[in-house]
Amino acid sequence: MELIVIGAGPAYTDRRGAAAASYLVWADGAAVLLDLGQGSFPNLAATIEPSELAAIVVSHLHPDHFVDLVPLRHYLRYEFDPPRRIRVLGPADLAERLDALHAMPGFAAASLDIEHLAPGEMRIGPFVVEARRVTHTDESYALRVSPADSSSPGLVYSGDCGRADDLVPLIRPGDTLLAEASFGAGPVPAGAEHLTAADAARAASAGHAARLLLTHLQMGYSRADALAAAQSVFAGPVQLVTEGDRFEV
Repeated sequence: MELIVIGAGPAYTDRRGAAAASYLVWADGAAVLLDLGQGSFPNLAATIEPSELAAIVVSHLHPDHFVDLVPLRHYLRYEFDPPRRIRVLGPADLAERLDALHAMPGFAAASLDIEHLAPGEMRIGPFVVEARRVTHTDESYALRVSPADSSSPGLVYSGDCGRADDLVPLIRPGDTLLAEASFGAGPVPAGAEHLTAADAARAASAGHAARLLLTHLQMGYSRADALAAAQSVFAGPVQLVTEGDRFEV
């Protein structure tokens, strides 16, 4: 499998080109997308024909993880004749959130086949996707993506998560952990329900991950300090990702 970072930015940033959370997993000529936050649609469209995605999986209902479903919806509806559609899996009320943005019932359903994401495993094209509830919003998921036809290592994506121990049951030895480290070396503000880099590293270590990829670092937090904090806990390779990065998983 290949991981392509479509967007790695946080909820707000002053960095040009820092699109929000979106991660493409590619294998055997098929692709599944994890999240589609603000500013990520142009990067997606420059990387793959969006209508060819096997599915999009949304980790939780904060706009920096799903709001670019709006331009995707328009693209599918108006760029093609006949219009095209995409399967989208996400928490309850995803369709209602999108409809409310335009005050238009059925807005999302015009182009998106939205299904309720539930804990457990599902087959999507050549992938097995496993979802597990994590601490963040009322319904937030971490996700593991692996090849369906082999025992090869997988990718575990934290979404946004306020408790590192929630991630450990998803991680298999040899997996790559792609984890948010919103508050870098810390501390996390009270009630924010996010991880530090060291928190992510503890999950990687406890799950015997082969590699830790940090993402979603908030504006104003040091990249160098975040890396150092993770490296002090996890003995394997650690990297802070940025959009356009590609990794073999």
